[in-house]
Amino acid sequence: MAEEAKLFDFRGLQCPIPVFETSKAIKQVEIGEEICVMANDPAAKPDLQAWSKRTGHAITSIEESPDYISLKIKRSH
Repeated sequence: MAEEAKLFDFRGLQCPIPVFETSKAIKQVEIGEEICVMANDPAAKPDLQAWSKRTGHAITSIEESPDYISLKIKRSH
């Protein structure tokens, strides 16, 4: 059974801090495992999508609510 993704709550942090913190957070899990990132900065979604493409870590899901977004990101290397 797969472990639940480790949660990182970056709500309240403004660009570019969620991306910097996600870069650090992804290193806290093993290759193939996922983290869950929560953020409420409007720039977080496009910034994290660009970061994902640049780094090769895959966004496996994006959930949006009126107050924040939640992204699951799989460590690829």
